[in-house]
Amino acid sequence: MLNVYDLTPVNEYTVWLGFGIFHSGIEVHGMEYGFGAHEYPISGVFEVEPKTCPGFIFRCSVPLGHINMPPSEFRTFIEKVAAEYHGNTYHLISKNCNHFSNDIAWRLTGKRIPGWVNRLARLGALCSCLLPESLKVTTVKQLPEYHACTEDGSESLASTHESAESDDADQQDKLLLSPCTTSSDVSFIKEVQR
Repeated sequence: MLNVYDLTPVNEYTVWLGFGIFHSGIEVHGMEYGFGAHEYPISGVFEVEPKTCPGFIFRCSVPLGHINMPPSEFRTFIEKVAAEYHGNTYHLISKNCNHFSNDIAWRLTGKRIPGWVNRLARLGALCSCLLPESLKVTTVKQLPEYHACTEDGSESLASTHESAESDDADQQDKLLLSPCTTSSDVSFIKEVQR
C-alpha cells in the first residue's frame, strides 16, 4: 500500500490543478516505511504506524499489490535498502521520499507509484525555481534508539560539526531528522551493508 500525505494545506487548492506537495511511504506487513532528510551519513529510512507519519496530513492510500515475502525476509531487504538512502543524500527534486516509495514499490511489486504523487519534483527538475528553498527537506522526528548519540559522534555518526550553511538564517527554518531527537512516533531502520 502507498500512503500519501499532504506537506501543506495548500494542496487542497492545487490538487485540482494536478499539482501538490506530497510525502509518501510504503506500507508492508503492518508498518509504513519512508525516507527523510537529516544531516548524517546514516540511514534516512524510517518506520511508523501506517497513516500516522508525524508532521504530515494523511491524504489517501493507493493499493499497489501483494508480496509473498515473509516479514523476516522483508526486514533484511529494507535494512539493505536503507544503506542506499542516507539522510544526508535527501534532495527534494532528485532523491525524495516519493523516489524512495517508487523504488521500493518497483522492487517489491514491479509497479510504480502514481505519477501525480511526485509530479512537482519532476517539474522542479526542469525548473528548480518552482519550489521554495524551505521545502527542500521534510520534517519528521526520530527515536533516539537508532544510533546512540555520543558527544564525539563516533558510534552514532551524529557529530557536532556545523555545515557550511549553518550560518544561513534559512537553515534555522529547516527541520531535519535528528538522531538525537526524542519521539515516540518514528523509528529509523538500521542499515546493513550488502
